[in-house]
Amino acid sequence: MSAALGLKAKPITTEPDDDDSDISALINRLTAEVNQIAVDKTKSIQQITNQMKMLALNALIESSRAGAQGAGFAVVAQEVRGVGQQVETIARELETQLTKRTGDLVASIDRMSQRSRGERMVDLSLNAIELIDRNLYERTCDVRWWATDSAVVDCAASPSAAAVSHASQRLGVILAAYTVYLDLWLCDLDGNVIANGRADRFRAVGQNVAHTKWFREAKALRSGDDYVAGDVENQPLLGNAQVATYCASVRAGGQANGAPIGVLAIHFDWEAQARAIVQGVRVGDSDKARVLLVDSNFRVIAASDGQGILSERISLALDGQRSGFYQDRSGTLVAFHATPGYETYRGLGWYGVIVCGA
Repeated sequence: MSAALGLKAKPITTEPDDDDSDISALINRLTAEVNQIAVDKTKSIQQITNQMKMLALNALIESSRAGAQGAGFAVVAQEVRGVGQQVETIARELETQLTKRTGDLVASIDRMSQRSRGERMVDLSLNAIELIDRNLYERTCDVRWWATDSAVVDCAASPSAAAVSHASQRLGVILAAYTVYLDLWLCDLDGNVIANGRADRFRAVGQNVAHTKWFREAKALRSGDDYVAGDVENQPLLGNAQVATYCASVRAGGQANGAPIGVLAIHFDWEAQARAIVQGVRVGDSDKARVLLVDSNFRVIAASDGQGILSERISLALDGQRSGFYQDRSGTLVAFHATPGYETYRGLGWYGVIVCGA
């Protein structure tokens, strides 16, 4: 079963390839230098050809003054003038073609660099959503396991004062070892909380949660092998903390096919755990990146800058793709990857998203 150290597993990270970045920068610099040299040299050729044409013009003037004796020299001067014009034309064409070629090369390198950056951000988006998927898979294991605990089963079957005390004590022991949870609640089939692990902090016992989506879905589970994974929400009974609630049905005798006798709800301390993931994604400072987790409605549920959580919705141009990247109208790079799920946890349609400043 799952370990208490939900986020202690070594993360799979994708870091910038410094060598590729250095090579791109070097090629860009050398291309710019070649372009500048070509421009400078063609300007020098043009200056020389202008001097040739000026000398040819002066020679023509002097040959005309010399009359018949200067006729032969005039022919040479005309040829020199023609050669100068040809050289000037070649120099201009060379400058135009070199400038175009180097410009095309710079643009091509820039596109390759942008593509490389975009693909790296997609990989990092996948990294973020995979880490949370693996973490939440453990939560689904936890809730199904603890729903079979004898103290929990006995209390759900017969919630006497002694049974409630024993169940609460047992849930408290679990919480002491599994620090990623805020509280664990045992509910009867009417939605009444009959025991919790942190009664000293949260007055949940006696409260009714029958109206919640996660309880309704948990009550309808077909077996003890099934579970409910809830979306992230603020839970008023836990100080309005951000939680992801996971549920399993408590069944007679702790058997997967036993009759349902209650519901166990475990409240994952979402804000702290998700913040550790999005802030741990290794984007470079130059990327000016904001790392996000968003739910199936594109609501921000985690953000590396801590802004907009559960209140902001972002616009994602998915174009029918589960992963990809694009630049929006402002030039901002947006990379995304849909949840791949992990083992028996299929995910809830969430996305890892990275938004990079232009």
